[in-house]
Amino acid sequence: MHVRQFSTLAALIGCAALSAAPCAAQSLHGSLASVKHMYHEARREGFTFFSTPSSVRKAVAAGYLVRLVPDGNFTLHDVSYPFVRPAVLTFVDRLGTEYRNACGETLEITSAVRPASLQLPNSVARTVHPTGMAVDLHKSSNRACRAWLRETLLELERTGVLEATEEFSPPHFHVAVYPAPYTRYVAKLADASTVRLASNGEVDLERYRVREGDTLWDIAREHDTSVHAIKLANDLDGSLIQPGDTLLIPSRR
Repeated sequence: MHVRQFSTLAALIGCAALSAAPCAAQSLHGSLASVKHMYHEARREGFTFFSTPSSVRKAVAAGYLVRLVPDGNFTLHDVSYPFVRPAVLTFVDRLGTEYRNACGETLEITSAVRPASLQLPNSVARTVHPTGMAVDLHKSSNRACRAWLRETLLELERTGVLEATEEFSPPHFHVAVYPAPYTRYVAKLADASTVRLASNGEVDLERYRVREGDTLWDIAREHDTSVHAIKLANDLDGSLIQPGDTLLIPSRR
């Protein structure tokens, strides 16, 4: 999806359609209210605040946290624990693609899950970093890239799918992704892509539940379609899929 389409859809969906809670700061300035809102969302999701490196490793083994694997659109810099909640990985994949397309730079992640016992001295008391629902994004020296990232994060914050704060020491954007609202947001975009796909040609769409070991190439071959068609139908920017995901599989009539 092109950058302008992405921003427009984000603006049109609105807070009420995506989350029962009202949007918070909508300024990137941060506030006590936004910190409380992030903490409340983490509790509402039932997330564990991982306290030690050992508890993080156990969460990874159990599948609660997934690894951030740089794909050319985003990279990691000094990230000790490159693990996040699955919805946050989807957010990073999508944002990284949009960011690279918009300004030609690779999105740089500087922090992901951080055990409570290893929090930085300047961390707020109720930081959600220990849950894996937050990432820190490096602030580019390129003015246009900074402006694009500010605008995009603000648009997403207005939809109620995340909370973003611009920090200055060190310079970065702290982003807490709300998994349930963000998942609904991505589903709405996928529905929009399906409508566009159907309007451009006669297609049938069936639902497929991803199994362990599946790849998009395998699924496309099994259903006599293409990886590109599956990505379009599901608004996928990358090729990462997880067991349990539901995909829409297009085929010609």
